[in-house]
Amino acid sequence: MSLLKSILHNIGVVIVGLGFAYLGTRADLLLGIRRFHSFLTTTAGWLLVIIGFLLRVWATFHFYQQRMKVISLVPQQALITSGPYRFSRNPLYLGGNVFVFFGAALLLGSPAALVLTILHLPLVDRMIRQEEKQLAQDFGSEWRAYRNRVRRWL
Repeated sequence: MSLLKSILHNIGVVIVGLGFAYLGTRADLLLGIRRFHSFLTTTAGWLLVIIGFLLRVWATFHFYQQRMKVISLVPQQALITSGPYRFSRNPLYLGGNVFVFFGAALLLGSPAALVLTILHLPLVDRMIRQEEKQLAQDFGSEWRAYRNRVRRWL
């Protein structure tokens, strides 16, 4: 059940990424920017989308196994440090906001979507830093040890 829930949850993330890239194609058209297409960019786009999707499925699976919500307005009750969280403190953002968004931009051949993806990453990083303050308050030394052992992104 947790795996199916993880898959279904992350199909939505891919749809959002494709929608974001589609908005980029509209901006390209409006600004008179030529889109790009090649076997290499299309292949790289598919690979990034698939890797991002699978990374997010793996990460959300660990949330659901702990009976926690992936998107929650209340602080989490456990610090997850297993699975993809052994390699990145933010595999959900890495998989979605980086891999899926960049992959979708490459798939649709949108220079504007690539720029928009780059421009939104500092906002995501700021949000992550806010979440980390909350984790430090909630989990203290356990958080600090984890933070010192595992990188924020990769």
